[in-house]
Parts: sequence; C-alpha cells; structure tokens
Amino acid sequence: MVELANKLYKEESLPTFSQGVKDCVPTLIGYISIGIAMGIVGASSNLSIVEVALLSILVYAGAAQFIICALLVSGSPISVIVFTAFIVNLRHLLLCTTLAPHFTTYSLMKNVGIGALVTDESFGVAANKIARKETINASWMNGLNITAYFFWILSCVLGAIFGKWISNPEVLGLDFSLTAMFLALLVLQLQNIDHRKLKFYLSLILYVVILMLVLCMFVPSYIAILLSTVIVATIGVVKDK
Repeated sequence: MVELANKLYKEESLPTFSQGVKDCVPTLIGYISIGIAMGIVGASSNLSIVEVALLSILVYAGAAQFIICALLVSGSPISVIVFTAFIVNLRHLLLCTTLAPHFTTYSLMKNVGIGALVTDESFGVAANKIARKETINASWMNGLNITAYFFWILSCVLGAIFGKWISNPEVLGLDFSLTAMFLALLVLQLQNIDHRKLKFYLSLILYVVILMLVLCMFVPSYIAILLSTVIVATIGVVKDK
C-alpha cells in the first residue's frame, strides 16, 4: 500500500500538458508580436497567405523566416536560401542536446517530436524550470511546444492578412518584443543560479563578444555572430558537463 501511495503521489507531482500550456503563456506576447511582424514582412515580400502559413508550419523559426523573405526578395538561389536557413537554425541542435538528458526514457519518435518544436523561447522556459530543480517530462514539454507552435502560426497568418494596414511594425514596437521576451527569460534564469554558475555564464558572454569581433575581420558580421554563438555554446555545453 505504501509503495502504491508513493507511486500515485509521484505521478500526481509530475508536470502535465496543461501546466506546459500555462507555462507558455508568459512568452505568448513575444510569439504573437513577432509572428504578426513576420506575417507583415511575408506579405510585403509578395508571399500569399497560404505561403506565409506554410513557411510558419514547415520552418517554424522566426529569424530564419525573416531571412528567407529577405533572400526571396533579393532573388537569391534556392540553394543559398536553404543553406542560410540551415546555418541559422543550427543552434537548435545545441538546444535539443542540452534538453536531451531529461527525455532519455522516451522513444526515438517521441524525442524527435519534442525536438522538432523546440524554440529559443521554449528552451528558455525549460531551462528556467531545470534551474529551479523542477522536473520536466514529455507531457509538459508538449504542452509548452504545441501552444507556442499554434500561436506562432496563427500570428503569422494574421500578420499576412492585415499586413496591408500595418506597413511598418516598428512603429508599434513589435521589433523589440522578441528582445524584451529574451531579457525576461534571462532575468528569471539568473535568479535561480549560484554565483559560480553566474561567473561561468558571464565568461561565456565575454568569449562570444571577443570571438565575434575577431571573426568580423574575416567574414560578414551576421556570419560572425552565428559562428561565435555556435562555437561558444558548444564549449559551454561541454564544460558544463
């Protein structure tokens, strides 16, 4: 009876799908505002509403989608667009690698499903939960990811529909919303780490800045930012192990 009671208590204490949905709510302002801006940019790039929706469903990455629109307008070859989107989204491999140890008990397909919908924001929410020594599982992560996915697609489509009335999203401050959301996630995470970890994270930020400045001497700035971020993030994951 005691073992049964402990088992039931453990199951009840595990985070649920609905809790994942609830934990996603604070990030939705960022998803919605950036999604609307993305839809506006897509419409101004001569993409139809259906094409904007498909881009959001299949690519599901804000930075990559903005870049794809810019490359389409400039008439870049498909190979260049695909390669650029791949490089920009390469950071998701590091994000998923960091979360992977918490999902080792699940099947490969379930892990693929979770990893396919991980974003910078959902990773930030999960990392914040991990930093507080709280448990995450597939149900909770699916609630978080699917909620974000749905609102991103909806926001992009709405932006494409109403884009002709909002020609300049920067006037409404939509361009800063993503930055504001990341800053909020950073503050929440910093509140739950010790001084040793904080020193470690600050050193990584310094490494990124130095490496980015060095790389800017040899490659375009946007490539330097991507390479420095991926390199230092990899170093951080290895050292944190």
